[in-house]
Amino acid sequence: MSSTVHCVIGSGPAGVACARALVARGARVLMLDAGLELEADRAQIVRELAATSPAAWPPEKVSALTGDLQAKASGVPTKLIFGSDFPYRDAGGHLPWHGPDTEIRPSLALGGLSNAWGAAMLPHRDADIAGWPITNADLAPHFRAVTQITGLAAETDALAELFPLHCDRPQPLPASRQVQRFLNHLGRHRTRLNQRGWHFGRSRLAVRAADNERGQGCVCCGLCLSGCPYDCIYNSAGTVRQLRAEKNFTYQGDVIVTRLREDSTGVHLEARHRVTGAPLTFAAGRVYLAAGVIPTAQLVLRSQAAYDQTLTLRDSQYFLLPLLMARGTRGVAAEALYTLSQAFLEIADPGISRRSIHLQIYGYSDWVGQAIRHSLGPLKFLARPLVERMLIVQGFLHSDESPVIRMTLRRTGRGEGDCLYLVPQPQPEARLTVSRLQRALLRQARQLGGLVLPPMLQMAKPGRSFHSGGSLPMRAKPAALESDVLGRPHGWSRIHAVDASVLPSIPATTVTFSVMANAHRIGWETAEV
Repeated sequence: MSSTVHCVIGSGPAGVACARALVARGARVLMLDAGLELEADRAQIVRELAATSPAAWPPEKVSALTGDLQAKASGVPTKLIFGSDFPYRDAGGHLPWHGPDTEIRPSLALGGLSNAWGAAMLPHRDADIAGWPITNADLAPHFRAVTQITGLAAETDALAELFPLHCDRPQPLPASRQVQRFLNHLGRHRTRLNQRGWHFGRSRLAVRAADNERGQGCVCCGLCLSGCPYDCIYNSAGTVRQLRAEKNFTYQGDVIVTRLREDSTGVHLEARHRVTGAPLTFAAGRVYLAAGVIPTAQLVLRSQAAYDQTLTLRDSQYFLLPLLMARGTRGVAAEALYTLSQAFLEIADPGISRRSIHLQIYGYSDWVGQAIRHSLGPLKFLARPLVERMLIVQGFLHSDESPVIRMTLRRTGRGEGDCLYLVPQPQPEARLTVSRLQRALLRQARQLGGLVLPPMLQMAKPGRSFHSGGSLPMRAKPAALESDVLGRPHGWSRIHAVDASVLPSIPATTVTFSVMANAHRIGWETAEV
């Protein structure tokens, strides 16, 4: 075992993937984390629900965990988990930032934003990362390591021809009758769709689909979007708990790291206690920044005294579009189902976009039902037939065709205080690309089995997808405020950024899978350096 301490900052997916690789190589790991958790009263209700079957759940206790969120016709507000905002709480006070025209959020929670993610897992096409200094072949063994950490609910279908599963024995989840009808319809037109660069299949999710040594498998209780009482949706907080059983891993919570200093002896960290504000110091041979794109930017800029210098945060434009099927599926509201994405539609059509477009298909959920009822007003009696025909298309564009966010750290004039300012820069091509996509979806209505509804399109503000990064992009020859292939910001040799900050671009396909694979790669390659 190495005597050098490797310090990982952050307990989100990047942090645990990096830590897992380091531990596997025999490194001593110290994880520093703010560590907010779900409130005790809500956690007790979750435990009570998890101890029994959904049929026995008291309605008032379910409502206590789901009743605070109301979907409107204009969309769903920031996702709460078990009715709580703890994944986002207190971040502004400890990580001063200002970005009113963006919807990105940092997290101080144990597990970071994996407390609230959609669990989608899909790698990239080679063409969509052509500008990266690493390749899919470089990441392949680390993608496989990630699926061993997260598990994978998936099927071996036609998507695997373009997007490897990186998992030997994926466990499938049952598709709802509504989504299965949609996939069957697409399947009848597979050849024509494939010729146009349209490929589809079942979703791939970091979900425990069947019982295993980690716990009970999915029971299709329908609460995915509010939080899984059985902890079937992967949360990196669970990996932290597993790592804490390792003799060479230490977790220390309630820590806010504020500054880094590197010298010939290692890295010196300044921090403060999250609750008391007391100053703390740590020393490490290497440090891995896995706190998320906002905290990582703050730490790098502050530690390098790069005030008033701007980082460009790349984003994946996020949009929602209803798809009204020609035929309804009776009884969807009563069906036992999971409510995360159930199908993926990947579009590589140069007539629409020079990059791939990733679409996630959602069937019925209580959120969809609420949104439809709110949109109908006095015509609520029409809700049931609409619910039985409505799918939701959640779309993502490549960062090359999406807005960017300029991030600048400025002193506040109050002692040593500073604030990270986030200013979005529009990208007109995003709306043009989505318009071309809508027209193509309308032309393919017969193959889709239904019509998209362009008047109901919702284009989200920058950052709303939470698929953002690239502010310290990896380069073969990094310049100032760029990173090398080991995530080391220019000028440092012992400090590695391992979260989405170092991805050179953000492909439309899911970001967390790639972030975890790259973080695992960096941890694996630097454990013995």
